[in-house]
Amino acid sequence: MKYFVVDVFTEERFRGNPAGVCLLDEWLPDERMQSIAFENNLAETAFLVKRDDYYDLRWFTPEVEIDLCGHATLGSAYVLMNYTDTTLDKVDFHTKSGVLTVSRKDGLYAMDFPSRPPVPYNKPELLEEALGASVVETHKARDLLILLDNEKTVRELRPDFLKLARIKDVFGFIVTAKGLDCDFVSRFFAPGAGIPEDPVTGSSHTTLIPFWSKRLNKNELLARQLSRRGGTILCKDLGERVEISGTAVTHMIGEILP
Repeated sequence: MKYFVVDVFTEERFRGNPAGVCLLDEWLPDERMQSIAFENNLAETAFLVKRDDYYDLRWFTPEVEIDLCGHATLGSAYVLMNYTDTTLDKVDFHTKSGVLTVSRKDGLYAMDFPSRPPVPYNKPELLEEALGASVVETHKARDLLILLDNEKTVRELRPDFLKLARIKDVFGFIVTAKGLDCDFVSRFFAPGAGIPEDPVTGSSHTTLIPFWSKRLNKNELLARQLSRRGGTILCKDLGERVEISGTAVTHMIGEILP
């Protein structure tokens, strides 16, 4: 199968979040796709199968299949629009999270995703010990959103991943604070899914966007993820949907042997 690695939410190689993109003629057994994702050892590997006027899309971490991934969706659209059919400016993906549309606009790739607003949630007992920081508030959607006091605290976090993984009923941990040169910053940890830290996370922004849009009373926001690789995300709150936009650059093109 044709295989691409694309750095997403960046214009520079070796920054942003690398996504594996596998173009299939038909679905492989789930165990084979999971093995490929484990071998690739990226936060997510996307698998696509073309249908009449859309693509089926699935995402695998090194450990599990997941229900929503932003950067690998943008990476998949980038591959299709730049290598498979350069006339495409819009593509629909059928996924476990419904139909996701990606459009190319002025060099940006804009993803139309469901909004996942968080609700207030009691702070887990181990959380502050695992993070090594004081927590201002906690909220929950799929992931646990953790509000910290400032950008510096978010940037300098050194979590204990073994302790984070012991916290039950949480897929991922979003730590966030108001930004200094942007609207908000964040980092994302999912040790239970084989992702100690995800460099730049599209899916977390389905929760971050409605949270910060309400707090800051604005619908268009600029976000930065403060991982070592770093990345920039342009955000819009559309009510029941959110728009998450960014750029991408090709790192590698190859083939995975049968």
